[in-house]
Amino acid sequence: MTSKFKDFPGTPLSEEDFSNGNILFNHDQLQGNFAWDTGVAIGSYLAAIKEGVILGSYCQTCRKTVVPPRKVCELCYRPMEKYVYLQDTGTVNTFSLCYVTWDVQRIKDPEIPAVIEFDGASPLHGIMHLLGEVDPSSVHIGMRVQAVWKPNAERRGAITDILYFKPVEES
Repeated sequence: MTSKFKDFPGTPLSEEDFSNGNILFNHDQLQGNFAWDTGVAIGSYLAAIKEGVILGSYCQTCRKTVVPPRKVCELCYRPMEKYVYLQDTGTVNTFSLCYVTWDVQRIKDPEIPAVIEFDGASPLHGIMHLLGEVDPSSVHIGMRVQAVWKPNAERRGAITDILYFKPVEES
């Protein structure tokens, strides 16, 4: 005990005091149930993903199509009320070869997160997702990819309804 606390006398408590009922206390189980609202734009985006569709929003002032959709343009701050359907194909903007999982476990075959710019969206607008069905040594910026979806019956309206993006051959 430091000199700072010498003026505050007290009685130390022990586990025995609690178990013998010498101290009144209440033990409660925290109920941490909560819900959150996705909002109108992301809610619409996730509902579209459940149907196997990529949804973006269009700003009539800036003439930009962004994904995921937003209610307000991040450039001009005007409402973005028009949703547009985008293709589930796109281009790899950047990627990484990860030899550890999210919980820092080493893995032999890398996971390949990538930023995908969707066809139909403005340049530099897209999402981060995983690449699959691809040799890690052949992944490159500018690679064309397409979404691989879960079967309809298994979709929940989450970004994980897209399993991964696989390379596509350009004709």
